[in-house]
Amino acid sequence: MTTTSETSAASLAATPVPAGGPRRPGSLGPVGLVLAGGISVQFGAALAVTLMPRAGALGVVALRLTAAAVVLLVVCRPRLRGHSRADWGTVVAFGVTMAAMNGLFYQAVDRIPLGTAVTLEVLGPLALSVLASRRALNLVWAGLALAGVFLLGGGGFAGLDLWGVAFALGAGAMWAAYIVFSARTGRRFPQADGLALAMAVGALLFLPLGVAESGAKLTDPVTLGLGAAVALLSSVLPYTLELLALRRLPASTFAILMSLEPAIAATAGLLVLGQSLTLPETAAIALVVAASMGAVRTQTGRGKTAVPES
Repeated sequence: MTTTSETSAASLAATPVPAGGPRRPGSLGPVGLVLAGGISVQFGAALAVTLMPRAGALGVVALRLTAAAVVLLVVCRPRLRGHSRADWGTVVAFGVTMAAMNGLFYQAVDRIPLGTAVTLEVLGPLALSVLASRRALNLVWAGLALAGVFLLGGGGFAGLDLWGVAFALGAGAMWAAYIVFSARTGRRFPQADGLALAMAVGALLFLPLGVAESGAKLTDPVTLGLGAAVALLSSVLPYTLELLALRRLPASTFAILMSLEPAIAATAGLLVLGQSLTLPETAAIALVVAASMGAVRTQTGRGKTAVPES
C-alpha cells in the first residue's frame, strides 16, 4: 500500500471507528476521502518511479521516509519519555518492517510495472486475512487470488523480471507484518505518535543506504523537491485523508476500499508511466481485487456473528 499505503493500518489501530451499521447519507464524504488517499498513494508511487533514474530505488526510499518522518515528527511532536522497553521494542520493529516494506516495493517497481507490483504485494495482507479467518469460504478467495497470480504471470512469469516478482512478494510479506506491528504500536502510543517514531526509525535505517547508492545526487534541489512530493503524496496526505475518513467510516468499508489499490496502481501506471496492461493482466488484477474484497467481507461477517450487538 504500499504500498498499499503505510498509514492505513496505523490509522485503523489508532482511530476509533464504528463497527458497522447502515450507511448514512453523508457517507460518500469519507468514502471519497479514502479513495482520494488511495489515488494519492499510487500516483505518488508512479512519481517515485520517474525519480529513480535521478536518485536510485534506495535513494527514493530514503528521501520519502526522511521527508515523511520530518513532517510527522513536527506535526505529532511525540513524547519520548515515559515509554517502556517493550514500547520502544514495538516501535522499532514497526519502523524496521516499514523500511523493509518500502525498500522491497521500490526495488520491485524499478523492475516490473506498478500495477503488477501492487497486485503481487497485496497477496501478503490477503494471506493474513485468510489465515486469520479459518473459514472454508476463504479457500474460494485464496483460489481466486491464485488464479489471478497465474494469469498475471502468464503461467510462469516468463515475461516478468523474476527479481521484481520476488521483491514484490517480499514487500507483501512485510505488508502483512506491518499490519501486525502497526496494530501493536497503535495500542501502545496515542494518536499517530507511534507512526511518527517508527517513520523516524525507518528513515534512519535507509538514509545510509540511500547515500551509499546515490551520494550527492540526493542533495540536488530538483531531486529533493520530487522526493518531498513523493513523501507528501505517499505518506502525509493519505494519512490525513484516512484519519478524517475513519472518524465516520466503518472499518470494514475502509478495508474493502483498500482492496482497490491494485486497480488504482494500474491506472496510475498507465497515465503517468505509460504502462499499458494486456487483457489477461487486467483480468488478473480484477481477480485479486475481488478476492481481497471477498476475504474482507467474510472476515467482517465473522466478526459480526461472534460479537452480537448489545
